[in-house]
Amino acid sequence: MPRPLLLAFAGAALLFPMVQTRPSSAMAAPLEPLPEALSPGAIASSAEKRAPKARAWRSRHRGLPPPAHSARVPIAFPVAANDSLPQDTAMRGPVSPAGNGAKRLLDIVLAGSAIVLLAPVFLLLALWIRLDSSGPVIFRQHRRGLNGKPFEILKFRSMRVLENGSDVRQVQRHDDRVTRSGRIIRATSLDELPQLFNVLKGEMSLVGPRPHAMAHDDHYGQLIEGYSLRQSVKPGLSGWAQVNGYRGETPQLDLMVSRVCCDLWYIRNRSFWLDLRILFRTVGELFHNRNVY
Repeated sequence: MPRPLLLAFAGAALLFPMVQTRPSSAMAAPLEPLPEALSPGAIASSAEKRAPKARAWRSRHRGLPPPAHSARVPIAFPVAANDSLPQDTAMRGPVSPAGNGAKRLLDIVLAGSAIVLLAPVFLLLALWIRLDSSGPVIFRQHRRGLNGKPFEILKFRSMRVLENGSDVRQVQRHDDRVTRSGRIIRATSLDELPQLFNVLKGEMSLVGPRPHAMAHDDHYGQLIEGYSLRQSVKPGLSGWAQVNGYRGETPQLDLMVSRVCCDLWYIRNRSFWLDLRILFRTVGELFHNRNVY
């Protein structure tokens, strides 16, 4: 690794402290060590739950889209036992300005370096997409970022449609909307590369909750209590939910609930070292090809 990157890592690590939760009279235990994942059982309203490995849900059969519920699903906030976190407590921990600066420095250094190094890949992918099907090379879609502020996310176009409104259908296995080139770039996550520019612009971070289509935010916000708390930090190119297998289609509501629980756990426990751990695990996840089509 080049010396400037090593120096950037070292400087950011010194500035970015571990996040501490806000003071609460109910605090009775420190945060537990990083769990490997949170289970779909997190939909229970009690915080007294077990958290098996994320791989346990992968054996589930794919079901129908979630029905319309009359009441939102309450979720147990992913915290340590006997450690309460009221609903109205902002999940964003008191990260210092220096800590936020360190995270931003990491984003700029890694995203900028990746864009420069991968410039030939960008050009080859753009040419391939252009030759494979008609339409723009870059797909733009409105997403919600920090504090719900809308922005345009960038992706290499992998589908024949450009859905960006109130009706956005999740991609399914063998979806005929996906192009020939799209199946490969989606399977390898190469379609996400343009989001490095979103990171440079400050609209996203390398690590954080993955932003969903605004139509999906509106839908799941009505079904899952605390869903909007995901937007208390910048959305990420990768996240704790993704490296634990919670990515792709969510045909069952409990899969989205588990993804939200992982996102809230990350927000509660975020740190420079956790970001590095997620980035390294993201590289390995690219070779697993889990739930991506």
